[in-house]
Amino acid sequence: MNEEAANPSGKSKRKRMRKITHIVIHCTATVSGREFSTKDIDLWHKKRGWKGIGYHYVIKLDGTIEQGRPEYKIGAHVKGHNRNSIGIVYVGGLNKRLSPKDTRNRKQKRALKSLLLNLKEKYPQAEILGHRDFSRDINKNGIIEPFEFIKACPCFDAQKEYCDL
Repeated sequence: MNEEAANPSGKSKRKRMRKITHIVIHCTATVSGREFSTKDIDLWHKKRGWKGIGYHYVIKLDGTIEQGRPEYKIGAHVKGHNRNSIGIVYVGGLNKRLSPKDTRNRKQKRALKSLLLNLKEKYPQAEILGHRDFSRDINKNGIIEPFEFIKACPCFDAQKEYCDL
């Protein structure tokens, strides 16, 4: 079912419903304990030449979930897979030495799980993956192994952690 939306000119236009096949988890690749907001990420992405924040949701250090792009808009978070995915990013992902690490705290984990449950209710067929799970299977053995990851993001095995949702 389509929803109506008003554009800046006051005329209504149709929002296109997207078929969501993946919910993709990311990290901001920032040092543990340093807070960033949707506005910060929006600025980073605009500096890269994008129209704005590429993620649909941001999970802050205190567990607050901020809206990024509206769900009906195609994100900019996994090259080649944006059309049919929802992107979620948690703040963190690096240790003090700038190495990849799962830095999610209890509040972020709780918020992420709650958001995933809500999204799975809306998109029951969608698979939950981490950004790294979109890497190529270089040795073609059917498994994307750590040496094949193009990125460590989100710095934990999202597919395994959320396989029961």
